[in-house]
Amino acid sequence: MTTTIVDAQRTSTPHWPVPQERRTVTVLFADIVGSTALVDRLDPEDVRALQRAYFDTVAGVLHRWQGVVEKYVGDAVMALFGARHSDGFDAYRAVRAGLEIQAALDRRPMVGDSRLRVRVGVATGEVVVDLGSAVSGGHGVASGAVITTAARLQEYAPPGAVALCAATARATAGLITQRQLTPVPVAGRVPPMPVWHAVGPVRPGNDRHDGPLIGRRRELATIRDQLSRAIREHDPRWISLVGPTGSGRSRLLHELTRGLTTVDGMPVRWCVATCQPYPDQVMAPAAELLRGLAGVRHGDGPAVVHDRLVAALASLFPPERVAAAIPALQRFLTTPDGSSAALAGAAICRDVLLRLAAHQPLIVAVDDVDRAAPAMSRFLHALFSTATARGLPLALITLHQPQWADTRPSPARRVTIGPLATVQSGRLLRHLLTRAGQPVTLADRLLPLVGGRPGHAAAYVRSIVDGADRVTLPLPDAVRRAVCAELDHLDGERRAVLMAAATIGGVVASAAVDRALGWAPGRSAPALRGLVAAGLLLPRRADGYAFVTPALRQVAAERLPRALRAVFGRRAAEAPRLDPVRPDAVLARDRAAADRAGSDRAAVSSSGVRRAEVVPLDVVRARDGRLDGVLAVPPSGATDPLRRGLASPTMATSPTAPTRGANRPLGFRRLRAVAPAGDVPPTRASATPNNAGGHWPAAPDRSPTTIRAVPAVPGPPGRAAAAGAGAPPDVVRTGGRLPLIRWPTGLAASA
Repeated sequence: MTTTIVDAQRTSTPHWPVPQERRTVTVLFADIVGSTALVDRLDPEDVRALQRAYFDTVAGVLHRWQGVVEKYVGDAVMALFGARHSDGFDAYRAVRAGLEIQAALDRRPMVGDSRLRVRVGVATGEVVVDLGSAVSGGHGVASGAVITTAARLQEYAPPGAVALCAATARATAGLITQRQLTPVPVAGRVPPMPVWHAVGPVRPGNDRHDGPLIGRRRELATIRDQLSRAIREHDPRWISLVGPTGSGRSRLLHELTRGLTTVDGMPVRWCVATCQPYPDQVMAPAAELLRGLAGVRHGDGPAVVHDRLVAALASLFPPERVAAAIPALQRFLTTPDGSSAALAGAAICRDVLLRLAAHQPLIVAVDDVDRAAPAMSRFLHALFSTATARGLPLALITLHQPQWADTRPSPARRVTIGPLATVQSGRLLRHLLTRAGQPVTLADRLLPLVGGRPGHAAAYVRSIVDGADRVTLPLPDAVRRAVCAELDHLDGERRAVLMAAATIGGVVASAAVDRALGWAPGRSAPALRGLVAAGLLLPRRADGYAFVTPALRQVAAERLPRALRAVFGRRAAEAPRLDPVRPDAVLARDRAAADRAGSDRAAVSSSGVRRAEVVPLDVVRARDGRLDGVLAVPPSGATDPLRRGLASPTMATSPTAPTRGANRPLGFRRLRAVAPAGDVPPTRASATPNNAGGHWPAAPDRSPTTIRAVPAVPGPPGRAAAAGAGAPPDVVRTGGRLPLIRWPTGLAASA
C-alpha cells in the first residue's frame, strides 16, 4: 500500500536543555497479514477507504495508550512508548495497545467482506531519543537495535496475536498473562530469540507480605494513634501515606490491617482496594471495596453474587431498599466503568460504606490512589465529607507517591515514608538473602545500592536469584523503571540539572552544575532546591547536594549520550568541588584535635611557662582587641587545619572567667588571628583572607610591627613546643620559617 499521512497532533515542543537522551523505550510494530493479496482484489477507492479505517483505528488506540507514532511504512505502523515520558508502565501500555488493536479491528466493519488480520510485535530496549521530535509523525525520533527486534517479532506472531521479547515479558509479569513459545531463529543473532505471546491483562490480586516488617515503628505508632482517635472521637480522618516506589507503603498498610483489629474493645472493619495501572473500568477500586465487604470473588456466578450482597446489606437497609439496590450493585460489579449506570451503583456502594460505619468502626484504605481516575477520587472525597458531616467512626487511608497532585481535604494527615536506616536495611538484606538461599555476605555490597528502600532491596535479591552477575550487581529492571519514572516527573530543565549533577562525583555544588551545563552562575540553584523539595536530592553543607539513592545517580548519568557525558564531566572537573566529609567524621577529627591540644597544654605546663588553656578563636574575638592579620601559610612540618577539616583553631590564653560562647561545641568556624589584647598572645593559624563576615576593622593597622616572629622555644626532643609559649605578649613564635601575613584586602607581607 502507498500511504499519505497528515498528522494533526504535531505541536510545538518545550525547550529541552539536553536535546537527546538514552532511554529505555518499548516499540510496537504492527503489520497487516496478506496485504498484497487483499489490495490486488479491491478497487482503488476501496483500498483508500480500507486504509483510512485501518490507520484511524490503530492511531486512535495508540494515542489512547499514550503511544507516539514514529512512522508509517506501507501498511505497517511503528509506535514508541516512553519516548519522552515514562511512568514505569511503558511496556504494559504497549502490550495493552497491541491487544486492543486486535480487538478493535475485529469489531470494526471494513469495506465489503474484507477482514483485516494484524500481527503485532512488542520489544523493549535502549535507544537514543531526539526529545524535540518525540511527537506523532516525528520520523527518526529513536535509534537502536530494539526497533529491528520489534519488526522481527511481529513476523513470528500468528495473525491476531501479540508477540513479546524477553525484556517486555519481564516488565509486564504479573500484569499480563503470557505464554512462552519455542525460541525462534533471527538472522544475525545467536542464540535464537525467546518469544512470548500476550494473552490478556491479569485480574488484580493481593500482594504477598509474608516477611517480617523491619523498622517503621514510628510510622506505625503515628498512624495507629490517628486511626484510634478517629474511631474513639467519631472524628473522621484522612491519612495519606506518601513515599516513592519501593519505600514499603503497601507493606506498612498490610501490617496495619493485621495489627489494628480493635479499638477500646470495639472490632474494626477494614475495606481495602488497590488501583491498577490504566484500568479499563475507572470505578474498579470502588467495586473492589464492595467485593471485599460482601465477600464476592471474581468468577462467582450471578446467584452467588446475589446471595452474598443480600447477606451483606440485610442488616444495614430495610428489605425494600435492599431489593432495589441489589440489581444496581450487580451491574456495578460486572461493569464498573464511567457510565451513568456504574456511577449510580457507586453511589449505592458509598451509602453501604456509610451505613456500615454507623454500625461498626470502619477503615477504608486505597493503595496507589495516584493511579485512580478522577471519578474514583470524587468518590473518596464524597465518602469522607459525608462521614465528617455525620460524625461517623470512619478513617480513610490513601497511599500514593509524592508527585500526586490531587487536592486532599484540609484535615488530611500526611505521613511520609522515608528510607530505612542503615542498620535496618542491613537486617532486611540479610533476611531476604537467607530466605532466598543466597550468601549473607552479599549484604555488605548491596547495602549502599538499595538506598534504604525495601523494594530496591527485594529487587536486587530477586535479580541475584534469577542469575544476575554477583560481581557487577547490575541495576535490576524493576528499579530502573521506577527511577526512570521519578526522573520523568521533572520538567526539561530540572531533568538536565539532575543529569549534569550525576556526572559530578561526591557532593555536588551548584557552581559545578552551572559550569557543566554552560549556564550563567546561579542559574541551577533554584532547580537544585526544587530537586530537594521533590525528594531526589539531599542538602549538604556549603551549597552542596547529594543524591538520595545511588540508583538515581546511575540512571541520570546513563541518560546522557556518551559525547555529552564527556563534555559535562570535563566542564565539571574544572569547577571547585566541595569536601564530601560527613559531619560525624568532622566531629571525630575535632575531638582528636582537642585531644592533641590537651597534650600541648601539658607540654607548656611542664616547660615552666605559665599555664594555658585552649579556647576557640571565636571566644577570643569577643575580647577587646581587633583582627590585624591572617596567617595563610602554616609553618613547615605543621598540618594546615583547613586541609585537615578541623572545625576551629585554638589559642593559648591564661584561664579566666567563662566567656559567653566559651563552651560552644566544636563546629565549622572562620579561622582568624586576633591582635594581642592584654596578655593574650596570638597563635599560628590559617584563616580566610576575605571579609565576608564583616569582622575586619574599618581601618586596619597594617604596621609590620603588629605581629613579629621570633625563634621557637627549645623543647625536649620529639615534642613540639606550643606556639607562643614563653614569648612576649605581642609576638608569635615560628617553627623555623616566617609565616605569610595576608591583610584583609588580599595584600601579603612577610612578618
